[in-house]
Amino acid sequence: MTEKEMLQRNIEDFSRLQRYMRLADKDSEVYAEMKERYIELKVILTASGINLTELDRIKE
Repeated sequence: MTEKEMLQRNIEDFSRLQRYMRLADKDSEVYAEMKERYIELKVILTASGINLTELDRIKE
């Protein structure tokens, strides 16, 4: 997988995860697990130089 493909996949995962997070109860264990992955993806994308201003809908 090329770097470009990996970035695209991470961006798609980040967007999909945020859609799921918006549907979940914020006090649930499921939300807590999704939030961990959200933070991981946010770090990966930021370190890759992706500006999350438009992509980040959760803003946590």
